[in-house]
Amino acid sequence: MAQKWVYFFGNGKAEGNAKMKELLGGKGANLAEMTNLAIPVPPGFTIATKVCDQYYKNNGKWPKGLAEEIDKNVAKLEKTMNAKLGDPQKPLFVSVRSGAAVSMPGMMNTILNLGLNDDVIDGIIEKTDNRRFAYDIYRRFIDMFGDVVMGCQHEYFEAVIDAAKKKAKVKLDNELTAEQLKKVVEQYKKVYKKHVGKLFPQDGRTQLTLAINAVISSWMANRAVTYRRLNKITGLLGTAVNVQVMVFGNMGEDCGTGVCFTRNPSTGKKEFYGEFLMNAQGEDVVAGIRTPLPLKDLAKVMPPAYTQLTRLMTRLEKHYKDMQDMEFTIQEKKLYILQTRTGKRTAEAAVKMAVDMLKEKLIPRKEAVTRVTPEQLDRLLHPHFDPKAKRDVIAKGLPASPGAAVGQVVFDAEAAEAWNKKGKKVILVRIETSPEDIGGMDAAEGVLTARGGMTSHAAVVARGMGKCCISGIAALHINYKARKLNVGKLLIKQGDWLSIDGSTGEVIKGKLPTVEPTVSGDFGRFMKICDTVRMLRVRTNADTPHDAKRARQFGAEGIGLCRTEHMFFEGERIWPVRQMILAADDYAAMLGELDAAKTHKDKKAIEKKYASAIKQFEGALRKLLPYQRSDFEGIFKAMAPLPVTIRLLDPPLHEFLPQDAASQAEMARRLGVKTAVVKEKVEKLHEFNPMLGHRGCRLAVTYPPICRMQTRAIIEAALNVNKKGIAVLPEIMVPLAGAVTELKLVKDEIVNEIKTVFKERNTRIKYMIGTMIEVPRAALTADEIATEAEFFSFGTNDLTQMTMGFSRDDAGKFLGEYVQKGIYPDDPFQKLDQVGVGKLIEMGTTLGRKTRKNLKVGICGEHGGEPDAIAFCHRIGMNYVSCSPFRVPIARLAAAQAAVK
Repeated sequence: MAQKWVYFFGNGKAEGNAKMKELLGGKGANLAEMTNLAIPVPPGFTIATKVCDQYYKNNGKWPKGLAEEIDKNVAKLEKTMNAKLGDPQKPLFVSVRSGAAVSMPGMMNTILNLGLNDDVIDGIIEKTDNRRFAYDIYRRFIDMFGDVVMGCQHEYFEAVIDAAKKKAKVKLDNELTAEQLKKVVEQYKKVYKKHVGKLFPQDGRTQLTLAINAVISSWMANRAVTYRRLNKITGLLGTAVNVQVMVFGNMGEDCGTGVCFTRNPSTGKKEFYGEFLMNAQGEDVVAGIRTPLPLKDLAKVMPPAYTQLTRLMTRLEKHYKDMQDMEFTIQEKKLYILQTRTGKRTAEAAVKMAVDMLKEKLIPRKEAVTRVTPEQLDRLLHPHFDPKAKRDVIAKGLPASPGAAVGQVVFDAEAAEAWNKKGKKVILVRIETSPEDIGGMDAAEGVLTARGGMTSHAAVVARGMGKCCISGIAALHINYKARKLNVGKLLIKQGDWLSIDGSTGEVIKGKLPTVEPTVSGDFGRFMKICDTVRMLRVRTNADTPHDAKRARQFGAEGIGLCRTEHMFFEGERIWPVRQMILAADDYAAMLGELDAAKTHKDKKAIEKKYASAIKQFEGALRKLLPYQRSDFEGIFKAMAPLPVTIRLLDPPLHEFLPQDAASQAEMARRLGVKTAVVKEKVEKLHEFNPMLGHRGCRLAVTYPPICRMQTRAIIEAALNVNKKGIAVLPEIMVPLAGAVTELKLVKDEIVNEIKTVFKERNTRIKYMIGTMIEVPRAALTADEIATEAEFFSFGTNDLTQMTMGFSRDDAGKFLGEYVQKGIYPDDPFQKLDQVGVGKLIEMGTTLGRKTRKNLKVGICGEHGGEPDAIAFCHRIGMNYVSCSPFRVPIARLAAAQAAVK
């Protein structure tokens, strides 16, 4: 059977329907559907998307049989209209438009008024007695055909008509007379010949062939390719080509054209919305040359057309069960619908429409949750720049944390805090951030880093704070000493103003006005709809009571990751931490000698030998205990009665020590030691690859008292809060375990300390002990790990870098190239590598549950708030995901959409 390439629509019957978008494109499928619904649609035919696919596979040649099918459908169209392409007495005019399966507005080519030539113009004048109309559509056609099809730039034609208006002393195109437009047409043909090198084609079939090729070719135009990349549109065959009979809105004052929406696309309000112009073609409405009128005015200008249009709008919305974006033309008082498609809308409008359409029983609950994208919800939760404001973009990096921030540049955390206390808004600029910068990050409006990726320290912390952040801006050359940065030849000094867009990664010179997000009651109602559909629970990553409260406001159902190390940087706490670190080597040596000691006398001698180290190390822990206990009490109260997973100390100890000479001297002074001692300790703790070094549970193995102190703080805090009648569910998480023996060693220390606290308090409380699966070996031996762990939480940041061999802070230098060249579809730190890392996660979950049937499994890395990763977690049967507070609503939505799919 011969391949079918072309599909006709007209006379109330079409060869396609709305379900054929993959083949006919969105526009072609909807034109067919409306034809079948007896909507007044000008007839035509659609060249299938598979033609575009074949065109590129065959080096720009049409597939066999296409030319014959086009001939057949042109003849059918001519018969339907009782007109003929190129016939002066009964001329047929068509538009040639693109239309992919996924809407790409404005990205591909359109040609209007095709079929015009010198002879046809004379026929139009004779038939309509409207010389102005004839020359108006002819000059439009030459301009559009020359520009779109032959590459003769629009500006060349624009210069001609601008000169004509200037000579005629008028401002608008429609003020030119027929005679003036005739002269414009002659000038246009000269422009065409000059730049194309040949006369304007007079044969209608030649025009049509060239126009079809131009539309197909626009599929690979830079703007179309970029649009698909930015919107992650993949897997399409190409664009369809729609050839449709022209109707004219510019034949006189009983004609018009416009665009309309069945609901307000900005607010979501249920109202007819749109614009129109009388005596105009569609391009005039969007070009902005004439000011369009609001749609409601059509009721006064042409009441019958308005009544018919609004009835059709209502009918089409009910039919498609979504807001429609429609194009219409009125020719000699007769209304035609040229296109309908699901309308683009703002985030606010998307939420309101989903809620309202469910309430109206237009769509079911499961459909409602699919009507808002995670990206739209994200925009609702962060301030954004005024879209009307002009941007002076000086650099671009990774959009690490969304939002908009404006402030004065500072280069260190201390300056950020000091300026903030004076009421100044600041942007913290760092080569890279460390935990020591936490105060400055909190004080800043936003953060810029020259290094780092989407899961760098700056990115992770900023997202948790809801701060705008851009990382990996290679163009920034920062000089801390001079307190300045250079971007090319541009110099930015401390105190200069910058604006940063965390949603696009753009760094903008000066102060850009921001618009605060409006989270309406519809937002809350929409989230409740999502909650009734989803199965995955959603927790949050929170380290303070403030973050915990904020996350609960966003609907968090517990804490999946509380990082204890951030607490050590608050106020004066860092000093006992540093005191402990200075004594750590001697203390660890003492523990080793005690293990080897054979008699009680030997042990006493060892303890006497290391008395100073014991005093310094254990004394520091005693100082830290009440701080930690108080922190945990606040978090338990804020999150009660929901579960709280607390991760024991994870980062390597060097992160708690100052790296610059001045700060090292200050530490020596505060702790009463020589500066050389501090410097020596910093150098000794240096590791070539700290992420694979002495951190996580390895610290607990070497320094068990740290683990015991944190365990005591957690359990005492839980008992104190529980004593007040507040339910508490503490979950203690051991980080970075790679072997069951390693986990058991640390778990025994935890359990023994808990037993001691229970005995001291003469009371008990329920608790759980689990582990963070970050080391590939842990996932591979999860059946063994589960003999000791009551829950797994996959830390995908570290699991990704250890599985793929990428440093998450350094890979940003080349990962972009890897994605661009198709080695990986996405940056694996931004989107979970489901093929590799995902296989380990699924394997770990399956193995773990073979050992412990009711093993609770979650994810707490940055992927916990990424929609595709959430769908993966749902698919493999996890219990929960955990993400930063501002990502909680997005995770709730993504979990609901995963359940629907």
